[in-house]
Amino acid sequence: MTIKKELLEILACPACHGKIEHDEERDTLNCLDCKRIYPIKDDIPVMLVEEATMPPHSGDSKR
Repeated sequence: MTIKKELLEILACPACHGKIEHDEERDTLNCLDCKRIYPIKDDIPVMLVEEATMPPHSGDSKR
């Protein structure tokens, strides 16, 4: 799904109010500040904090 540029300009993360970016490869909306990943279901962005996921921490190394 292609997200219109105008929509991305007005969207903000509901958790931290940060800027949102569309990840076209994964078809998700990602917050550039808090890193939450919001799904797009049936071509509808789901901008609910409880539906968002967090990326795995790249700095965590369990040995």
